[in-house]
Amino acid sequence: MNMKQLAAEKAVEYVKDGMRVGLGTGSTAYWAIRKIGERVRAGLNIRAVATSKASEKLAEEEGIPLIPFDRIDGLDLTIDGADELDRELHLIKGGGGALLREKIVAYHSKELIVIADESKFVDKLGSFPLPVEIVPFANEWTMAALEKLGAKPMLRTDGERIYVTDNGNYIADCRFGVIENPAELHRTLLALPGVVDNGLFIGMASRAVIGRQDGTVTVMNPPDVNGR
Repeated sequence: MNMKQLAAEKAVEYVKDGMRVGLGTGSTAYWAIRKIGERVRAGLNIRAVATSKASEKLAEEEGIPLIPFDRIDGLDLTIDGADELDRELHLIKGGGGALLREKIVAYHSKELIVIADESKFVDKLGSFPLPVEIVPFANEWTMAALEKLGAKPMLRTDGERIYVTDNGNYIADCRFGVIENPAELHRTLLALPGVVDNGLFIGMASRAVIGRQDGTVTVMNPPDVNGR
């Protein structure tokens, strides 16, 4: 069993009968969805929403009952991966291209459990380029504005074409170097016209489940969970 699968399967233990569950996106969330599907087939009764078309398709294949967003007013629990996380459980997400939907779902969840392998845990965020979702209109100007903030932005591609999110937007992968103040950078990016959202998840994670190479799993809580 690989580290991602270890973390995912441990996190799924927090899913209880009757819960409304958010399904994340990406290579680690894949294993969580597979395990949830296994438990559903064994009798677990839940309702779920997915953060991407890919996760929705996988959930359907696994027999997980999905519910439309207009028939649910929030979630008990979301399980999702992260591209980086620090000791305060601030995250960089969006490597899988679903950061906006992931953030919406996480915000409306009572609890967000982050799953990752130990390589994703860092002292400070920034080694992984920060995904910033931008609108296609005048994207050249938005890219220039990101550069003025000190980033080295690159428009994400899918083969020879520009990558397009499930929302019809582009993603600029921005190298800022070490991010000393994630919350401040998050606010600065949101103030830029043309930016829809960014992959910094500040104070949203309730706990992290980290799979390690030696086969163990570490469960971390943020220093201050703010009553969550």
